[in-house]
Amino acid sequence: MTQLIQGIIVNYRVGPKTQRSTECIIQFAHVNSVSEASRLIGRKVAWKIGKNKIVGKIVALHGKKGLVRAKFRKGVPGHALGTTVELVG
Repeated sequence: MTQLIQGIIVNYRVGPKTQRSTECIIQFAHVNSVSEASRLIGRKVAWKIGKNKIVGKIVALHGKKGLVRAKFRKGVPGHALGTTVELVG
């Protein structure tokens, strides 16, 4: 039996004048350090709504507390913030 690892979309990747809806910052429940988060780089995540899902890939770390940055194929809508994503592969 495989365990589903879920994370929460914290925010978009933002700059002083831009907001990138294709890149999100994700926090996973039991990941609290850079070394634990670095093992997630390259894995795929999926945000599901109904029968549809938007698939993305974890591309980088964000900060020193275990947050990661994921790039999605399509832009993630605003109501996705604060909802869960699942590790797919």
